Amino acid sequence: MVVIESTSTSGEADSEQNLKKNESLETSTVFTEESGREGEEDFETASDGESESDGLEQSGPRKDDSLEDASTMDELKQSALDQANDAKVEGNRLFGAGQYEDALYQYTRALQLAPEMPSTTEIRSICNANSAICYLKLGRYDDTIKEATKALKLNPSYLKALLRRAEAHERLEHFEEAIADMKSILELDPSHDQARRTIWRLEPLAAEKREKLKEEMIGKLKDMGSSILGRFGMSMDNFKAVKDPNTGSYSISFQR
Repeated sequence: MVVIESTSTSGEADSEQNLKKNESLETSTVFTEESGREGEEDFETASDGESESDGLEQSGPRKDDSLEDASTMDELKQSALDQANDAKVEGNRLFGAGQYEDALYQYTRALQLAPEMPSTTEIRSICNANSAICYLKLGRYDDTIKEATKALKLNPSYLKALLRRAEAHERLEHFEEAIADMKSILELDPSHDQARRTIWRLEPLAAEKREKLKEEMIGKLKDMGSSILGRFGMSMDNFKAVKDPNTGSYSISFQR
């Protein structure tokens, strides 16, 4: 058997040795690939025959960094909540001292500090309701209604917010609205005597106001009608409104 040997120059031998050396280094290198997706563990690949892309580090946030960011965010939210509670407590102190403007400032500050999330619903509804009573003390009844309404959106069964809004409505002679709030209180607490007495007291005032509004409306319609009928030699005096005592409705009769 004839054995054929391939000859090479020393440079070629060195090149071949370097190539083998490089191949040895490449196949023995260990790369760490991170998935960059939450819920998957990091893993390592180290074997011959891997594709060129295997072993490359993938971009994306590290799992540990995500956990650290979440922890920092929770700490910031808790810090803001603590500051909001401190502002509320200070507002209560100032309210007790009769310093309503200063108390209102603290309640507003607490609302600005408390992040809007389910766990802060209680403190935000309380600060809205406390702001409402500050406005009530200051005679700012429209603002009382607005703040009480905000508190009730957060907590529909908030009796104090209903009471404060009802009182503001009464001060503005919104008797129907005040009665509606008092009826809501009775639905939540049938034994609430204050609500029952307030309804009993306001119902005649509401009826009187309704009657007054009807008379004003009829008067305006009469003036308008007279201006039109005057073109035909008539006036609204030719028409008489008669109230039915049983139903409270009106009927119109024509008189020459």
